Amino acid sequence: MRHGRTTANATGLLAGRTPGVALDAHGRDQAARTGDRIAAVPVAGVVSSPLERCRETARAIVERQAVAPPSSVEEEITECDYGRWQGRRLDDLAKEDLWRTVQSHPSAVVFPGGESMTGMQARAVAAIRRHDAEIEAEHGPGAVWVAVSHGDIIKSVLADALGMHLDMFQRLEAGPASVSIVSYGAVSPRVLAINTDSGDLSWLAKGVHAGDAAVGGGAGAPAAEAAAPRIVT
Repeated sequence: MRHGRTTANATGLLAGRTPGVALDAHGRDQAARTGDRIAAVPVAGVVSSPLERCRETARAIVERQAVAPPSSVEEEITECDYGRWQGRRLDDLAKEDLWRTVQSHPSAVVFPGGESMTGMQARAVAAIRRHDAEIEAEHGPGAVWVAVSHGDIIKSVLADALGMHLDMFQRLEAGPASVSIVSYGAVSPRVLAINTDSGDLSWLAKGVHAGDAAVGGGAGAPAAEAAAPRIVT
C-alpha cells in the first residue's frame, strides 16, 4: 500500500525523506478508506517505511483490524534518496536534463547527492522478499501482510515481480493509498492487483494459493467472494 496524500503531494513538491511531511485531510480519509478495505482480511503483520506519512497510514490499517497485528518499521522500504532534488517543485525539476532520464532510462539515474534508482530497487525488493519469507515461515503459505511504502518504491517492487526491467517501471502507477498485491510463490511471483483504490478484498481472507499458475487462467475467487465492491471511492 502507498501512503495517503500528503501536504507535499498536494502542492507539487518532491518530499523525499524530508521530516515532518504528514498526510493532509484528504490523505487521512484515503488511508481510512483503504484501512476499511483491508479490514476484511486478517493480516499477519504491517511493515512501514519510517517516514511519518507511511506510519500514519499504517496506523489506519492496524486500528481497523479485529485483532491488531504486529507492526514494525523497515528502513529499507523508505523513500528514495533524491539528494539535492528533495524539497524542490516537480514543475521545476521537469526542466532539468536528468528528468528525461528518470522518465526513459531510470536504471542510469543517480540523483545528485542521493542514491541510484537501481540501488533503491535492490534494497526495497530484498526487504520485501525477506519479510515475505519471514511471514510465511511463521504463519504458513498464503498468509497476508501489508507493506506501507512510497510510489517509486512500490513501482520498483512491482516491476521486479513482473519481470520488467527497471527502465519500464514508469509504465506502472501507484496512487496515494492504493493497494497492489503480489504473491511470492516457490517458482516466481504473481501480481494479482496493481494500483487499486476500491473493491472488495475479502477473497484474500482465505489466503493466496502459492502454487503454480493455473493453465488457462483458473476459475478465480468463488462467486460469493467476488461480490460488488463494499467501498466506492
